[in-house]
Amino acid sequence: MYKSHFGLKTNPFNLTADPSFLYLSSDHREALAGLLYSIFARKGFVVLASEAGMGKTTLLGAMLQRFQGQICSSLILNPALTPNEFLEIALMDFGIADIPASKALRLNLLQQMLLRTQHEGKIAVLLIDEAHKLSSEVLEEIRLLSNFEMADQKLLQIVLCGQKELAATLDRSELWQLKQRVAFRMTIKPLAVADVEQYIQHRWKKAGGSLPTAFGEDALEQIAVSSKGIPRVINVICDNALTVGFADGTHVITANHIVKVCAELHLNGNDVRPPRSLADFTAGPRQVAAPTAAPFVTPAYSGPLRTLDRYDATNKRPSRWSRWFKKPMINVATTENV
Repeated sequence: MYKSHFGLKTNPFNLTADPSFLYLSSDHREALAGLLYSIFARKGFVVLASEAGMGKTTLLGAMLQRFQGQICSSLILNPALTPNEFLEIALMDFGIADIPASKALRLNLLQQMLLRTQHEGKIAVLLIDEAHKLSSEVLEEIRLLSNFEMADQKLLQIVLCGQKELAATLDRSELWQLKQRVAFRMTIKPLAVADVEQYIQHRWKKAGGSLPTAFGEDALEQIAVSSKGIPRVINVICDNALTVGFADGTHVITANHIVKVCAELHLNGNDVRPPRSLADFTAGPRQVAAPTAAPFVTPAYSGPLRTLDRYDATNKRPSRWSRWFKKPMINVATTENV
């Protein structure tokens, strides 16, 4: 509707989990490096948890897209299943056809596939999104699947990805054996104020827009406050604000547009940023604290990952995952020894 009005080639704020729009904040970068380390080092279980709307599914999709030649994956997006149904859909997504009714035969098929994948030099990965919805019975089934292993390594890598309730789920006493097998846990926190602006700039540029974006400084500040730094909410607010701006015939989105949109979406509450005082205007431009994040460098997820730290222009010490990922890896040729 508003693409040509704002000089865009596509919608920058779609709610679909499009890996090409992935923005890597410091937490997203850390989570990606941790996932890659856990998978390529064949650690078995890894857990990624955060609030809803933080881009976990997009992160998984980007990882699978980038390493599809080295990973044989089964991605389960709706885990509200019985143990029998879960095993069936996992086999189907691994590309196994003609699934027998017998559980013993199903497990035998899975074992053959895992051994074949190992022989081909690939890594079999079972990724479960919305894992906080898994029942205790299905989680126990997943734990048993981790028993497929050789003397020196796991044949099946398992990623549990879900909302923050997943941590409480794994703390249940009946899941103590599963909790013991979790090699690493990672989380993604909401975007900082500086990251919100960079996130919007990133998606705007990926959609074909030229910088600066249509969002004024006050609008960006109001988006950061009203969205609480959650990318999915940022997308909803920005998409609606651009629609309102198009209807008004303006090319600049102001804080008033954002407040109006948030009111319609019931997102305001007490999160309306107070207007600037007269003193703010008479004193000249406001002095804004230096952002903690790096200057905007269009952190797109494309091309070889020569180093995950390229997304951070600061002099901070690289994370342990990033330090690991810089080292040469056996059988990971397409990463160009990042």
